[in-house]
Amino acid sequence: MRVSLIQRALAAVGRNTVVAIAIYVCWSVWAVTPAQVTEFQTLKGHGGPVMDIAVEPETGVVATASFDNSVGLWTDRDPAWLDGHEAAVKVVEFIDTRRLVSAGDDNDLILWDRVAGTQQRLEGHTAKVQGLAVSPDKTLIASASWDARIGLWPVDGGEPMFLTGHGAGVNDVAFTKDGKWLYSASMDGSIILWSVEERTEKRVVDRSGFSINVLKLGGPADGPETWLAYGAQDGVTRIVDLETGDRLYEFSLERRPILGLDVSPDSTRLATGDGQGYITVFETGSWGIETDFRAALKGPIWALAFSNDGSVLHAAGIENIVYSWPVTDLSSFDPMATETPEFLRKPEEMSNGERQFARKCSICHSLTDDGVRRAGPTLFKVFGRKAGALPDYSYSATLDGSDIIWSEETIDQLFLDGPDHYIPGSKMPMQVIALPEDRKDLVDYLKVVTAPKEAEGGQQ
Repeated sequence: MRVSLIQRALAAVGRNTVVAIAIYVCWSVWAVTPAQVTEFQTLKGHGGPVMDIAVEPETGVVATASFDNSVGLWTDRDPAWLDGHEAAVKVVEFIDTRRLVSAGDDNDLILWDRVAGTQQRLEGHTAKVQGLAVSPDKTLIASASWDARIGLWPVDGGEPMFLTGHGAGVNDVAFTKDGKWLYSASMDGSIILWSVEERTEKRVVDRSGFSINVLKLGGPADGPETWLAYGAQDGVTRIVDLETGDRLYEFSLERRPILGLDVSPDSTRLATGDGQGYITVFETGSWGIETDFRAALKGPIWALAFSNDGSVLHAAGIENIVYSWPVTDLSSFDPMATETPEFLRKPEEMSNGERQFARKCSICHSLTDDGVRRAGPTLFKVFGRKAGALPDYSYSATLDGSDIIWSEETIDQLFLDGPDHYIPGSKMPMQVIALPEDRKDLVDYLKVVTAPKEAEGGQQ
């Protein structure tokens, strides 16, 4: 049944229901119990957009994956950072109360033991990992990768197995409650059902003409799942009957794409986040809209997670902040992401040098010495500094012991050749500034903004 949700949304929640949510890149874990979150709260500390949020079912601890390459553990808003990834972290899942797994743009999974303080890198994918799932018995991790494969990793060690069947990158995976079946969603527009025991494809559950970004399973709290929800690039959320394979509903609010999706622990609510900054919450008994609101004034919503008792909805987007609202009071707060990040500012608002920095550098690098976390080291006092020399940043092996000194000439050469050629093996993404005047303007801008400011009396 194709349902136009615009009229249903207006009838259910009014025309101007507005609330807030957001985040931008890296990851962290926050010890927050539902009883503590009685009003709107935020989690701050990331250095980039937050890409994923997970909640530990027993303790309610929250984990977030971010663009700043790191993992943070939060207790009373005091973060302890875990560093290990060499690129943006896209997804995180809890295994149990002490262990969790993360993955992202460096193609690898990292298994973290929070009690022992250890990490184990799991290698085998040849492209970024977009989705993770942990089997109910905690023995197996499933990974969804853009190499078009699904990885199956034994938690306690052993060689992984890779499932093939999709014709393009895989975005998400989900185990059933009994652990016997695994669902996967792909950029090729298909959802496949796999037998976990046999490690074989059983059938194609559904096909869409658009990339499928996220999927979740739902059903009675005391029984097996009965439906599957997925969000696609066309902005439609589809609900599929798991027994018959029929599409029960297709919800469209003409906002695309659907990027975030979560089901409450009791399956009574389904939340979606879209590319235009809106969050929609459905009541799954009637499949009516409970809330539809503009959660972010800038950027998309790509991470959603209910608390372990379903009373709180956590969300993230283009900012480096996680927003948490009581589910019953989503319309009482101002929208998040009210300020435009540097990399999204209008070009006419900046000088050419600042514009080059915003486009090429601002997501990964800060300009100040205030301890702000980023995927790359701060550029404060970069001129005259030896590459790979900051003591509090984990550099790639190629920069350890490097003889490069950052200067007008070396920074110009970096962007003339591109980091991948100038420093092979560096974490820096591939990018080139072709025009000499653009490189000069960037260098001139950096010389001013990265220099120490003079204190009173002329002292630095």
